[in-house]
Amino acid sequence: MTYTIGKAAQMINLNAPTLRFYDKEGLLPFVERSEGGIRLFKETDFEWLRLIECLKATGMPIKDIKTFIGWCMEGDATLEKRREMFCERKAAVEQQMKEMQDTLDIVTYKCWFYENAVRLGSNEKAKELLETAMPAEMQARKEKLTAWCCR
Repeated sequence: MTYTIGKAAQMINLNAPTLRFYDKEGLLPFVERSEGGIRLFKETDFEWLRLIECLKATGMPIKDIKTFIGWCMEGDATLEKRREMFCERKAAVEQQMKEMQDTLDIVTYKCWFYENAVRLGSNEKAKELLETAMPAEMQARKEKLTAWCCR
C-alpha cells in the first residue's frame, strides 16, 4: 500500500511541507514517485521518517542526517561509519540528558524554595530556613545551582 504526502505526514504527525523539505534536502531518496511525479510513501518509508525525526531530536544537523542516509544507500561498506555515528549520537544524547537532569534539579530546588517562601510569607524567612532546615536532597540541588552559576 502507498500513501500520498498528505496522508503520510498525517500518519507520522508531521506536515506535508516538512516532508517536501526533507525531500528537497535529499533525505528521502528511498521514496518512490508516480509517473506524474507524486511521492508515494510505503510502510517501510515510515521507519526512515521516524529515524530522521529521532536524529533531529538528538540535535543532528540535516546535512549529517543526509550523509547518514547516503551511507545507508551505499550498503554494507559503510556499516562502521554508521555505527560510529550512532555511538557519537548516543554520547551526545547522554550529555544532553545529564544537562537536562541538572536543569531539572535546579528547577526542583527553586520550586521547593518558593513553596517555603510562600508558606512562610517571606523570601527572607525562606532563606533563613535554608540555613537551618534544608534537606540533604535540596542541598545537593542547590549546590548544582551554585556550581552552574560559577562555572
